[in-house]
Amino acid sequence: MKAIQCTEWGGPDRLRLADLPRPEPGAGEVRIRVAAAGVNFPDALIVQKKYQVQPALPFVPGTEVAGTIDAVGEGVARLQSGDRVVAFVGLGGFAEFVCAAQTQVAPLPPNVDMAVAAGFTLTYATSQHALVERGQLRSGETLLVLGAGGGVGLAAVELGKLAGARVIAAASSGDKLDAARHLGADDLVDYASTDLREAVKAITGGRGVDVVYDPVGGPHTAAALRSLAWRGRLLVIGFAGGEIPQIPANLLLLRELSAVGVYWGEFAKRDPAGNGRLLRQLFAWLAEGRLRPLVSRQFSLAETPLALNELLHRRVVGKLVIRP
Repeated sequence: MKAIQCTEWGGPDRLRLADLPRPEPGAGEVRIRVAAAGVNFPDALIVQKKYQVQPALPFVPGTEVAGTIDAVGEGVARLQSGDRVVAFVGLGGFAEFVCAAQTQVAPLPPNVDMAVAAGFTLTYATSQHALVERGQLRSGETLLVLGAGGGVGLAAVELGKLAGARVIAAASSGDKLDAARHLGADDLVDYASTDLREAVKAITGGRGVDVVYDPVGGPHTAAALRSLAWRGRLLVIGFAGGEIPQIPANLLLLRELSAVGVYWGEFAKRDPAGNGRLLRQLFAWLAEGRLRPLVSRQFSLAETPLALNELLHRRVVGKLVIRP
């Protein structure tokens, strides 16, 4: 099979298209013929040895896929060959075939496009887990989404609106903010040209926001933290800006703020039943048309390094997808 392989640590340009043996499913696993694979920031970090998971070389990157099961391993009961599915695989997704534990596989509604599904699981599950389970976002509260033009950011905008929150979308360009507005954001802040803290203060009449969704990190985290209202919650999603911020503990103390870590992938492993419920709800909303994921570009397998570079240089609105 064709696959993208990482044989040395470094930037996406060091990845190579390789011919590899087709994987065989073990006990409790299924093999998926990949129709589409989502491109995510962890995929760009892991090949540079900058992610919390550091696999042994060589390996095939790629976190999430959509496709059709073509083989099942021993002990698999609820899935069978021919099923259309999505899967969170962690590694191996940028290939024509990948094996996944049945606990990490979910049925795909028949009316959902494979490319949309491939870019849906990680971003929407991360955002739903963050906002509802970790952030306890309630109807009527105000949510500030940083990086609101990217995949997880746009998902947070949509899910925040579904939860009944007022959503302030903050991003670094007009096209990203346009995408957030299209998905329901109530207020927009271009933090490339505007002071984030002052903008939020003006929008909220000085009260501040109840929840901050932060996949960016860097200097914007400090401004967002200072924009929280009494007992506000800062959700730490990731560090797409490249800098891990230091959070002043005195700010947490003075207004009884909370800094809350969010790691959906680990949650999915530790609580597969809870994650299954989360995914069923998300895919039901998707099938009903209540969620509108934005897949802005699709790439061939050989173009995977280009897609990852686009992501690293923050030139992406919505999600990118690989089509093996």
